[in-house]
Amino acid sequence: MPAIKVENLYKQYQLGQVSTGTVAHDFNRWLHKIRGKEDPYEKITGENSREEKGNSKYVWAIEDINFEARQGEVLGIIGRNGAGKSTLLKILSKVTSPTKGEIKIKGRIASLLEVGTGFHPELTGRENIFLNGAILGMTKAEIRSKFDEIVAFSGVEKYIDTPVKRYSSGMYVRLAFAVAAHLEPEILIVDEVLAVGDAEFQKKCLGKMKDVSSQGRTVLFVSHNMAAVKSLCSRGILMERGKISFAGGADETVEHYMRVNAQNLKPKVEFNSPELAEGNEFVKIKSIEVVPENPFITHDIYLKFSFWNFTSTKQINLAIDFLDLSENIIFGTIHNFKTNENNLCVGTCKIPANLLNDGVYSLNLYFLNIEMSMLYRKEGIINFEVEDMERKNAYFGKINGAVRPILEWKDNLENF
Repeated sequence: MPAIKVENLYKQYQLGQVSTGTVAHDFNRWLHKIRGKEDPYEKITGENSREEKGNSKYVWAIEDINFEARQGEVLGIIGRNGAGKSTLLKILSKVTSPTKGEIKIKGRIASLLEVGTGFHPELTGRENIFLNGAILGMTKAEIRSKFDEIVAFSGVEKYIDTPVKRYSSGMYVRLAFAVAAHLEPEILIVDEVLAVGDAEFQKKCLGKMKDVSSQGRTVLFVSHNMAAVKSLCSRGILMERGKISFAGGADETVEHYMRVNAQNLKPKVEFNSPELAEGNEFVKIKSIEVVPENPFITHDIYLKFSFWNFTSTKQINLAIDFLDLSENIIFGTIHNFKTNENNLCVGTCKIPANLLNDGVYSLNLYFLNIEMSMLYRKEGIINFEVEDMERKNAYFGKINGAVRPILEWKDNLENF
């Protein structure tokens, strides 16, 4: 039997509701169930897409998921933000229940889904280690035998008797991962939380996950770090809009993901009125455009922005993160916009020629007020490809890196 077997798994959420639904909807579902009829709201459930506005109050967060994870295997789960990865892991960790489907799990699960998962903020680090161990079904003697190893790995010895509510997010993750990995679960589930830790700790975590798998335990690893997925995982599955769109070897899955992202280019978005535009009560996006639409490395690239400012002030800040295909942030910038009499902010950002390497890039936008508090954020709203004509016409491969500025070189043969 595999360590994890998932068959026909679905999870439905009702949009705009805190609970799972209204009393009327629950009663209607109950009537259909006792009559042996299909759930009426499954028929009108929308697709899990963060880019499109749906007509249904219900959405499939995940839909018809089927896969197996073998004992001792490291399975990578990748996909864009909102693809359903975290929902899947929460179901496997029994944080939430599926709408329908079947899950077969062989062994004890330890999960690290987000910063501070399973920690009580008022308890110290020491007390939380014993609490987490007890939740995982460990005896006090078993936890005590691993205690020194956990603390040493986490690197928070100095603060082990301090309430964890005073920990930084990095310290939280260090201790949480150390507990989850060292208390010998048969299955270890790790979400994107390792992104919070520093580079040295991430390297330790990846090494520890390799050790866990070599001991015959199973690891499910969700990450936007494609290099880590390729290095650590033997197999991968790609999720898109709540479904598995591809499964195969880790390298094969990552390459497929990158090809799909490269094909779905959207260098311009435009909305004719605030009523139709992306945004909220504070900000509405009018247009964003990359000029030229298909730039080369040797081109200056211009990003043209226009948006409506409905705040009470005439100034608003726009911060931008530039991301590569693996959704790693390459660099960021911020600008303070002035608003005209029509509540419009208009501006242009110039990316100088010979800065970006050839590849596909996307933008995350963060609209902030003058106190730098978040008003609205929009991830991946446009993406564009920068091409290298010289490489297309030559036989040499791509130069590594996300940027490739022209640097000054000089031969100093006269000194030898």
